[in-house]
Formats: sequence, structure tokens, C-alpha cells
Amino acid sequence: MINPIVKTIELPDGRTITLETGKLAKQADGAVMLRMGNTMLLATVCAAKDAVPGTDFMPLQVEYKEKYSAFGRFPGGFTRREGKASDYEILTCRLVDRALRPLFPDNYHAEVYVNIILFSADGVDMPDALAGLAASAALAVSDIPFGGPISEVRVARIDGQFVIDPTFQQLENADMDIMVAATYDNIMMVEGEMKEVSEADLLEAMRVAHEAIKSHCKAQMELMEEVGTTVKREYCHEENDEDLRKAVHDACYEKAYAVAASGNANKHARQDAFDAICEEFKAQYTEEELEEKASLIDRYYHDVEKEAMRRCILDEGKRLDGRKTNEIRPIWCEVSPLPGPHGSSIFTRGETQSLSTVTLGTKSDEKIIDDVLNQGRERFLLHYNFPPFSTGEAKAQRGVGRREIGHGHLAWRALKSMIPQDYPYCIRVVSDILESNGSSSMATVCAGTLALMDAGVPIKKPVSGIAMGLIKNPGEDKYAVLSDILGDEDHLGDMDFKVTGTRDGITATQMDIKVDGLSFDILERALNQAKEGRMYILDKLTDCIAEPRPDLKPHAPRIETMIIPKEFIGAVIGPGGKIIQGMQEETGATINIDEVDGVGRIEIAGTNKACIDSALAKIKAIVAIPEVGEVYKGKVRSIMPYGAFVEFLPGKDGLLHISEMDWRRLDTVEETGLKEGDEIDVKLLDIDQKTGKFKLSHKVLMPKPEGYAERPVRPRPERRPRREDR
Repeated sequence: MINPIVKTIELPDGRTITLETGKLAKQADGAVMLRMGNTMLLATVCAAKDAVPGTDFMPLQVEYKEKYSAFGRFPGGFTRREGKASDYEILTCRLVDRALRPLFPDNYHAEVYVNIILFSADGVDMPDALAGLAASAALAVSDIPFGGPISEVRVARIDGQFVIDPTFQQLENADMDIMVAATYDNIMMVEGEMKEVSEADLLEAMRVAHEAIKSHCKAQMELMEEVGTTVKREYCHEENDEDLRKAVHDACYEKAYAVAASGNANKHARQDAFDAICEEFKAQYTEEELEEKASLIDRYYHDVEKEAMRRCILDEGKRLDGRKTNEIRPIWCEVSPLPGPHGSSIFTRGETQSLSTVTLGTKSDEKIIDDVLNQGRERFLLHYNFPPFSTGEAKAQRGVGRREIGHGHLAWRALKSMIPQDYPYCIRVVSDILESNGSSSMATVCAGTLALMDAGVPIKKPVSGIAMGLIKNPGEDKYAVLSDILGDEDHLGDMDFKVTGTRDGITATQMDIKVDGLSFDILERALNQAKEGRMYILDKLTDCIAEPRPDLKPHAPRIETMIIPKEFIGAVIGPGGKIIQGMQEETGATINIDEVDGVGRIEIAGTNKACIDSALAKIKAIVAIPEVGEVYKGKVRSIMPYGAFVEFLPGKDGLLHISEMDWRRLDTVEETGLKEGDEIDVKLLDIDQKTGKFKLSHKVLMPKPEGYAERPVRPRPERRPRREDR
């Protein structure tokens, strides 16, 4: 009989989360089934016993997978099985990875694999907010060395109130949506979007999230006690030579400090100077000695370089490129550098450069989303590309990686709320990073803003972004908050805090913290300093282009929208799409129709005004209600001995009687010369109220001949009485 161990977490609104271990996946180093309502996630963790020789980093791999069967659905595609990870799954992986990675010991280098699988879902609770808790619980019940536990929660502000882990339905009404990860004592990661909120509101949301996370961490600590995994496995993944470490420090520190304090703004020149110091130290050894010592020297020198950079900032306030802590690198911008796209821009800040383009499309260009719990369409797309040449690397460019998806998603969140909801175009922004030395995702936000305004997209407000850093040594009160960080300041520093927003508030944020003990006072200072930087960058953007262009580029598609009654949707589409397809072939316009809020919404796109006007006229004719006395241009559909049937509106035929064709008396229709397919102007004389038949006339549109006399109307003979009436 299996007796699993279960811990329950109570949420403020009465919902519960249970953590169960000892029942499933028992051969993994750690496994926990998390349940909230009918949403169930299985998290497992496995770690190699030893590190691969030569590994000097944390080889952590986090995978998050959603099974379509969890929501009673079949996967799409020909194979009808789950394929590669979706963007949503990759983004969830990154949220978990960024929270876990800093908490493994610095000298632990064994491969660790964390797998989180959604096995059940009800479409009510959001599983991505639970993935971090599940992963941490699996590590907690394992013997893998880990500085947690941690947890992640989503906090949303709905009607002015903060809600922890809101449902899908609740989140639709939120003006703030952030994910926060933390240990019991410290916040580790923040990411989310908001609708121009203040810095104080963001800090308050983080405080609320941290209070909720504490109960999650406490439950995991209790789980560890009960399972008996408070003591972790022993390991030895580094062999150190303390005498060599001291020798490297003594010989290289002062030289490295001098390079760090030189203020050289050229990344490659500065790095060459740092590298030369290490090579000079290595020159004292033979090739045989270096085979044994080179990797250790590189590791110890990296620590020296890190210490020199950090002390230079803390002691002298000097950064690697000579800037002050709150100073932004030189910025230059340009719009319309490319003639082909519908909008384009270049944004350059120091040694970071984005070339961004905007393409406008129709409804048929929308992205189709078919995730397990999320189906729909997306009209605003943003793609971020980071080719190796942007950092001077000589290697081939492969497919889009997780980093590119994550950075692009952050920029997408920053800009999406600035697109008017009723804007008819599908928009694709592409940011190609041509140079990179820190904060290329924030350069994407700035370049994307410029390109959208250059394209004539009526964005509500321009958005800028900045990346903030932190230098704080353990045990010291002194710290430095850095504006617009370099790549090395990100790599060797303690925080990467990206903030985007308009003049009126924050629209998106992403924060990764690499140290313990970061106070809310430091976060508040970082946010306020970021605001100053954002305002400075916004001034540079609006100096380049003050507002969106009043019109689209000449080669951009034009879109007109119209609303029709719901009952006319079928008439516009026609049987099997015959009518709408015919209109597209005749006019050259692209026509899309949808039912929205009980009415038909039609979008007509074309390369010129003439084709759009032609399509509009045809649609108006279809949805028009025939009015007695109106004149229409009709087409003869058939000829009869007594007249002709004329289509005067799409799908509406009326009888043009022989007596209504001409003022003169006609014996046959052929005398008029009319034949099938001819166009003729007709006036609607009458609509039979019982049959709905239409009576048309052409002669009333012709001048009456001189001396024309109306034929007398003969009185109808009286009806003979019926037999039964006699």
C-alpha cells in the first residue's frame, strides 16, 4: 500500500494547493504532484552524480510541457501528437529557470534536469503560475544541493485590489499582471506587464506576492522534514589550487583595476586589455604546465576581473566605459532608413543597435494560437533576432533560441497596450540586433516605438526602455545602482532589472537578481533611477519623430471597415464562399468578415483606393434594403415573353414588365434589343407585401414623348354572382 506524503497550502480566497510525493515517478531524484482545483502538474528532477570534466557553469535544463489530453483535446497537425515546445511553454520554462538557477551552489556543476508536465487542467486556474512551486518542491524532496525552496505566484490588480494567482477569467479585467519568484527571505525574479502603473504600485505588488510566497516556502520546508531530505548529497566538482589563486590575484588585480578604471568605451579594446593581463601571467609557465593550470588560471582571473570592476564602481564611482552610475550612453536614432518596409527605424545606444521594421497586414496575416489552454488569434506580433555577428562572434546563425523568444516577448508586452484596440491592421514588428553590448531587448522597445510611428500606426504614446544593474558585495552596506548597463555589468553584477514605460507609467518589467538580501529600499531606488533614464530616452525618441505619421506609406495596404447586420453575413459570403470570392476576384481587394458582438464586421484591404471603393460598393449593394422609388443599375438575368427579370441588387431580382420597358407599345421584348447580361437602369415601383415580389420600371426614367396619351383604363366588368350567392 502506497502512503504518499501530502502538504496543503491555503490561499487567501479559500482555494488550496496540495503537494504530494512518494506516489509517482519514484525513480527520479525528486518528484511532486501539485494540484489546485482540477489543475495538476507533475514536476520531476534528476541530477548527474558527477560533473562533466571541464564544466565551470551550472548545466541546468528546465522543460515545461502541456499535454493536450489534460484539457480533453487532440493536438493539431498530421501526426496528432505533441511536438516542439510552443512559445508559451518556452516562456514558462524561462520563468522557472531564472528563479532556480542562482540558488544552486557556485561550485556545483552536475547536470540537472527539471521536467514539469501539465497532466490535468480545467481552464480555470493558470498552470504557469504553479510551475515554479512544483519544480522547487521536487528539488526540496530530493538530495540535490539547492539554496531554496522558492515559489512563484502571479499577482494581478483587479478593480484596485491585488489578487494572488487569479483565474483566466479574473485576469481579463486586470491592469497589472506580474509573476514574482522568491525564497522565504528574498525576491529572486519579477516579470510582467501593466497598463502604465506607478513605481510605488509595482513595489506594492511585489510585497503582496512575497507574503504569499512565504507560506509556499514554509510548506516545502515541512515537506523536506517529513521526507528527510534536509541534508543534501555531498559533491566535489571543483579542484582548486589556493596558492595559484593567490598568485593570480597578487599579479593581476592592480593591472585589472587599472583597465576597469580607464573608462575605455570600446568593448573589444577593453576586453583585449583584460585578456592581455591574463596572457602575461600565463607566459611564465611552460606548455606542459599550462595543460594542467590554464583552466584554473582562467577561472581565478575571471574572479579578479569581477572584483576589480566591482571595487572600481563602489570605491570610485567609475564604470567600465567611464560613465557615472546614472548616466545613459550616447543615443542616436533614425526613421525610414529602409524604403521597402511599411515602417523602419534604427536605434543605437552606445554599442547596442537595433534595426526594426514594421509590416502592416490584414486579418489573414494574424497569428493563430493553438496552445492547450489558449486558442485564438494575435494581431500584434513582435519578433527579436540576435545574430552572432552582433557581438563579433564568428559562428553560424541557427534557429530562434529561448533567449530570443523571451526578449521578444518582453518587448511585445511593453508595446502591445499602446496599439488601439480598434486598429484594423495586423502588425508585425521585427527587431534585428546589429550590435550588442547590453540591453538589446530595451533597444528593441525603443526602435519598435520609432518604427511604429514611422509606419503611421496611431500608437497611444511612445514607449522607452532601460536596463538597470546593481553592485553590492555581501556584508557591505555600500551599493551602486547602475543605469543602462553594459553586457559585462550584467554578467559580473548582481541584478538585471529591465523597465519599460511611457511618460505616465510602467508597461512591462523583467528582473533577475543574483544575490540574497536585496531590500525593497534598493528596489525603490532602482525603479526611481530607471524612471529618470526612461524619460531621458523618451526625449531622444520624440526628438527623432514627435508623433505617428498622419498617413501610411504609399505602398502600405489600405483597410476600410464596415459594420453590417448579423443576418446579412451569409449573403455577403454566399454559398460556399462564392459571393465573397467573386468580389475579391473582380475588385482585387482582400475581404474578411467576422461576427463580433452580434454584428458583422468587414475589413476590406487593397493596394489602392479604387479597388477598396469597388468592393465597398458591392457589399453595400448586398446589404442594402430595397426602397420603393430608388433607382438601381441592374443586370438582365432572363428574358420572358412578358418582360425581363432584372437583378437590381445582389440576390434580388424584379420583374421589368414589357409595358414598363418603353413609353411606346411593344409587342415583343426583342423590339427593345435587350438580352441576357445587359445592364439597365430601373426604378423600384412597388413591393408586393404578400409575396415580396419587386415591380420595376425603365420607362419612367426616360423622357415622355410629345403628344403621348395615356391609354384609357378599361373598367373591369362586374363579376357574375356565384351560384351559391344567388
